[in-house]
Amino acid sequence: MQREKIDAKVYDLYDEYCHTQMTRRDFFNKASALAVVGGAGLAMAKALLPRYAEAQTISFTDQRIKARYVAYDSPGGTSGQMRGYLVKPTGDGPFPAVLIIHENRGLNPYIEDVARRTAVEGFLALAPDGLAPIGGYPGNDDDGKVMQKSLDKDKLFTDLLNSARFLKGHELSNGKLGATGFCYGGGVVNKLAVIMGTELSAGVPFYGRAPAIEDVAKIQAPLMIQYAENDPRINASREEYRNALEKHKKNFVMYTYEGTRHGFHNNSTPRYDEAQAKIAWQRTMSFFKKHLN
Repeated sequence: MQREKIDAKVYDLYDEYCHTQMTRRDFFNKASALAVVGGAGLAMAKALLPRYAEAQTISFTDQRIKARYVAYDSPGGTSGQMRGYLVKPTGDGPFPAVLIIHENRGLNPYIEDVARRTAVEGFLALAPDGLAPIGGYPGNDDDGKVMQKSLDKDKLFTDLLNSARFLKGHELSNGKLGATGFCYGGGVVNKLAVIMGTELSAGVPFYGRAPAIEDVAKIQAPLMIQYAENDPRINASREEYRNALEKHKKNFVMYTYEGTRHGFHNNSTPRYDEAQAKIAWQRTMSFFKKHLN
């Protein structure tokens, strides 16, 4: 189903489903009860579910990259151990490094594909799985979001911070670290910028929660902050964040993409906006090439 044919009320319900403990059954039941224009709410709801196999853009067998899963220590995290998806460009390196942080459901196939896209651009990419200490991404987003919700938030962040430091110090890294993330992962990028100071060389959060305003002064890394136009939950803090960055004279640029919704970069669902996602990704890669090489 084309994105334009899905009623706005179903999109709003899908956003609630993604970011709460609403079950798929409840999502479908509530969608069925909606009065919508141009079709049935249930059909629209089903059309919004991710189709990861169809959305893959870079195969793991692509000759330009080499991908594998790696394990590493994570002191202070959920279990003391972590696992991530490491993708390197062909060649000997060293390479500039980019951490890719998942949404609120673990390391799903979309995020793995983003890691491969990043490596194709010449970066050593690591996509950590925050669910690894409790079994890893379970193969579906419904169980994934329940698992991620069960984790201690501070320990989960520690696992992602340790992932950033593992990647920065990797033998194939040139020592310059960038970070990008989506939704929950975007908020993590903002927090990493606060915590890591000059350890982080550049950050690109996509529709992520802003850090505490009193912490903005601690940010040292250049930031490119990406927002969807129609995303009231995240955008509620946008102007306050912008004002704080300006007040403290931080190096940043902020974009809001016209006609988009939360999740517009994720090409596995109709929320995807191909034209705007392409612009946002080109900007992201150019930003990292500027600050990490």
